[in-house]
Amino acid sequence: MQINTELLDNLSEKAKTNERLRMNFNFHTSPEAKSQRLLNAVEMDSVIPIHRHKNTAETYILLRGKIRVAFYNEDGDITELFDLDPTAGNYGIDIPQGQWHSLEVQAPDSVIFEVKDGPYAPLSAEDILHI
Repeated sequence: MQINTELLDNLSEKAKTNERLRMNFNFHTSPEAKSQRLLNAVEMDSVIPIHRHKNTAETYILLRGKIRVAFYNEDGDITELFDLDPTAGNYGIDIPQGQWHSLEVQAPDSVIFEVKDGPYAPLSAEDILHI
């Protein structure tokens, strides 16, 4: 499958009409796959909670748009900020296993290529940080 403008445009249009203002396109064939590879179209005002993945690192490559990724400590304090913008040469980030993080979309039609180890595990209550 080719990853092209048409695919990204279609995914972004679906994200705009989704209640969560985001939409995934999975390349992995099942939730049990050892590698979870997906496109994640995320629109402005999409709320992504501060969360962590205890059993896997996570990598984002921003294909288009702009996002800000924040790392947090256990108290909910921001420890690092990363502005991703492929037009400025800032393409992605590798998020260490167990690192509290979130992202804020800063431009419409932002699309991330995201990779993490499988199998898929929904976030549990203990993996969302409420501040």
